[in-house]
Amino acid sequence: MTDSQQVPVDEKFVPFLQKVQIQAGLPDIYDARDISVIVFRTMRDLMTTQASNQVASDLASSSEKSDPDEIGELWKDNNPLVAFLSKIRPPLIFDGDTFIFRVNQEAGVPKGIAPETVIKAVFSATKEELSPERVEEIASFMPDKVKIMWNEA
Repeated sequence: MTDSQQVPVDEKFVPFLQKVQIQAGLPDIYDARDISVIVFRTMRDLMTTQASNQVASDLASSSEKSDPDEIGELWKDNNPLVAFLSKIRPPLIFDGDTFIFRVNQEAGVPKGIAPETVIKAVFSATKEELSPERVEEIASFMPDKVKIMWNEA
């Protein structure tokens, strides 16, 4: 059992995480959770605080569609220091290769699964919970090939 498997998956996240797990071909829901958290963190790093807060709000209110799935809580960073710093710094600027590299390194994507596959799975499950306006806004922050992955998801 890995360290992340020792922390139980909150039941309210299960429907969302199962979508990610199935679409990405992940071995378990713990991988889906850990990867989703890192994809969300990497996305937030590219966004303004205002845009990130709006996504959190939209995801929280989308729980009416997928009750009781409160994805807005998954979107928010659970590390207090990272959450604080992300509110006071401007958006970071990096390319799609860096986005993919960060997800692969920080999330520990299982061997044999491409990081692009898991990123698209998280994107797809997330887009189901957002309005078309919010989907378009997020696309405006994503770099090159990641924007293409977001639009195709």
